[in-house]
Amino acid sequence: MDQLERLRCFVAVADTQSFAAAARRLGCSAPAATRAIASLEQRLGVQLFQRSTRSVRLTEAGERFVIDCRRILGDLDESEAAAAGAQTEPTGLLSLTAPSMFGRLHVAPLATSFLQAHARIRLKLLLVDRVVSLLEEAQDLAVRIAHLPDSGLTAVPVGAMRRVIVASPDYLARAGEPRTPRELADHRIVASYFDGQNMTPWRLRDGVLALTPTLMVNDNAAGIAAAVAGVGLVRCQIYQVVDELRDGRLRIVLADHERPAAPVHLVHAAGRRVPAPLRLLIDHMAAGLRAQPALGGDGFLR
Repeated sequence: MDQLERLRCFVAVADTQSFAAAARRLGCSAPAATRAIASLEQRLGVQLFQRSTRSVRLTEAGERFVIDCRRILGDLDESEAAAAGAQTEPTGLLSLTAPSMFGRLHVAPLATSFLQAHARIRLKLLLVDRVVSLLEEAQDLAVRIAHLPDSGLTAVPVGAMRRVIVASPDYLARAGEPRTPRELADHRIVASYFDGQNMTPWRLRDGVLALTPTLMVNDNAAGIAAAVAGVGLVRCQIYQVVDELRDGRLRIVLADHERPAAPVHLVHAAGRRVPAPLRLLIDHMAAGLRAQPALGGDGFLR
């Protein structure tokens, strides 16, 4: 194999996590793929994969190198198509990660519409409630709901996310609507807890509140369902209750005491020269998310 074919082989092994599967994709033998990667590692002087009898995984050097390889190969394919005067349809596998509930409600539908528009692109969607390392876990694009630390990643702003306190109209009719955070001590509270037995603190513009919850749950959806049923007040990110607010099952209280909304970004590591398939995904996701009421795209939540 020449150097270009070795790079394509490297990306294929990284995508499939298998020398045999990569060889089938490229139409060569598994030993030829193994020799190509060994030759590439010898040329670079670094190990690109961690190999075992059960798995083939990128090393840290491999994770950095595969990003550059995908960009280089994508640029080459685009240049060849342009030189030939061809209007080729973008193709390839892209990985996208987002928080679990936000991903189910808002990212997955956009992923579906993206695939319907681009039949030759494939998507791998990872929905988890933790910060995913794009390099270590080979993710092309991530949705981040937080203030971002300084890094070498590129961030595309798509909106801002409020954290709100809500209750059902029935509960507010029975218990009264709190006008100040201090009055929350007299209300029934539905609270979240994670990785322990204590309630996750409610941080408002006025400070941190120490409250005694009536109900603690480790699942946001269950807490919201309890609030809809009239159990008490719950604090959550606004995207989790868009439908309930729209149809009147929940109402926002103490809006003037909320902390500033957290910025929402699409984050990628491709730098300035973004491969065409990834650029299409970024543009599609950015347009769709910016139109979401939960991110400021609709005045009824403001």
